[in-house]
This record gives sequence, structure tokens and C-alpha cells, in this order.
Amino acid sequence: MANAKKIALFAGSFDPFTKGHEDIVLRGLEIFDEIVIAIGYNSQKSNRYFPIEKMIEKIQSTFKSNPRISVHTYAELTAEFAQKHKAKYLLRGLRDTTDFEYENSISQVNRKLYKDLESVFLITSPHLAWISSSIIREVHRYGGDVSEFLPYKL
Repeated sequence: MANAKKIALFAGSFDPFTKGHEDIVLRGLEIFDEIVIAIGYNSQKSNRYFPIEKMIEKIQSTFKSNPRISVHTYAELTAEFAQKHKAKYLLRGLRDTTDFEYENSISQVNRKLYKDLESVFLITSPHLAWISSSIIREVHRYGGDVSEFLPYKL
């Protein structure tokens, strides 16, 4: 089992997937053999701004040259989805202490549900730490240019 692939699940609503998310995935590849990007249907976020199909397409195009990255959607507990994909790690990005508080709670629940699931937190690169999907949605909603915040063209 020592030679088992290290597979990480990077889950989120990714509405939209930002350069900050891309940074976490690329840095995660230095640690993991494979990264599964999982776009969840969050029961707390009933209305997406960007269609999920568009995000799948954009994320896939961003990483098309890297076979170690795959993109999926899911509508179940993250821990269950991770288990189905043989992911033993949850990859998470932290921008600030508020993110840590939130992610810590989720990590504890996931660990309780799936004992072998370990959360790995990467601190967002400083030049990207202020970018959030909600800010990008707001700028885009009112016609602002969001191209410098996204690793693809809308």
C-alpha cells in the first residue's frame, strides 16, 4: 500500500473557478499524484451565477494538458464522493482566519464520517488572497472586467 497513488479531492461550488483556485490546484500537484476537482451542488447555494456546465468546460480547458487533473460534479456528501474516487485527502485553500474557522469545522465532520480522509490546507498565494468568487460575481454582474481574476476567458 506504500506505493498507492495520493489522490486529493478539491471540492467547491467554483462559481466561478478563479486564479486562486488554479493556484491551489497547481501547488497541490507538487504534493499529490492526482487531483479531482469536484463541483458540488451546494444545498445552501440554490442559484448558481455561472452555469455548472460552463464551469466544467472552463476548468477542463484550463487543465487540458494535465492528465493528473480531472473534473467532476457531485450531489452528495464530500466524504462519500472522495471515497468513491479513492481520494484520501481533501485539498483546501485558506485565504484568511475566517476561511480557517469554516474549513476546520468541515474538516472535523469529514474526518468523523470518513476516518481515512485527511484535510490538507494550503495558504493562498499572497497576490491572489483577496480574490473571491463572490467578488468576481458582483463585478461581472455589473459589467466589470473580470478577466484578470480567471484562468480562462468567459
